[in-house]
Amino acid sequence: MDFEPYRGELVAYCYRMLGSFHEAEDLVQETMLRAWKARDRYDPSRASVRTWLYRIATNVCLTALEGRARRPLPSGLGAPSEDPGTPLTPATDIPWLQPFPDARYDMEARADMRLALVVALQRLPARQRAVLVLREVLQFSAAEVAEQLDTTVPAVNSTLQRARAALTDIGDDSAIAEPDDPEAREVVDRYLRAFEAADVPALVRLLADAVVLEMPPIPYWFRGTEHYAAFMRRVFELRGTDWALTRLAANGQPALAAYARDPDGGHRWLHSLQVFTVTGGRVTRNVVFTEPRVLAAFDLPQRISSDRPHPPR
Repeated sequence: MDFEPYRGELVAYCYRMLGSFHEAEDLVQETMLRAWKARDRYDPSRASVRTWLYRIATNVCLTALEGRARRPLPSGLGAPSEDPGTPLTPATDIPWLQPFPDARYDMEARADMRLALVVALQRLPARQRAVLVLREVLQFSAAEVAEQLDTTVPAVNSTLQRARAALTDIGDDSAIAEPDDPEAREVVDRYLRAFEAADVPALVRLLADAVVLEMPPIPYWFRGTEHYAAFMRRVFELRGTDWALTRLAANGQPALAAYARDPDGGHRWLHSLQVFTVTGGRVTRNVVFTEPRVLAAFDLPQRISSDRPHPPR
């Protein structure tokens, strides 16, 4: 039995459940191991290999989620900050939501990986989370989900209704532009050029009035162009104005990896990953990730020569 063709979609499923790319990969490895050990007991008359693997993966995820706190972004913890000069002290005790590196796996359902949706899923109880993803995203039938969760079809339908009701406030993400959308690409390209030029007014012209900026593991966040501009001026004051950025994609959204110059000027080091929500030709949200383990998942060079104008694009 060849389980490998299902690895990518299983990682995406476990990521939606856990909010952590690294944990998702570990749980899929556990799923594959359990499936291999149980292969002699697999009954093709009861379920396809794919459905069977999702049953195992669901049980693995539900076990992993027992007693776990949800993975948030800073905007899910309280009101926005009013002081862009607040010390940048990371909150290492919070299990922050992680981004998903699109290039690592070939999948079709990118729109269902949006950061806003994954954050919203974390607010649901674990079984509601599983039912919603299995039914709404992966399109399993109610009978298949009932089999995967060892429950009944009426129970699945009831759980799905409760999950839908709990997520009514996340809005319609169909207006969010894909990374290869021409308008979104132009916005992000202009943002890249403005950032590399340390041109804060040019950055602000690309932002929606109520733009959100958040930077896990820093526990606070900002709303509005005034605070966004003040924070960016602070970034350039602290880290200099000589940056190089490269395009990529995360969670089905356009993203940029940013390299900052060394104090000695010898190299530029990977500093952060910025994941953009672009709606109506404007950046409405920028989530900036800086944790080294998160950045490592994107297989980017950790440093580039300062003589090189740009990292690979």
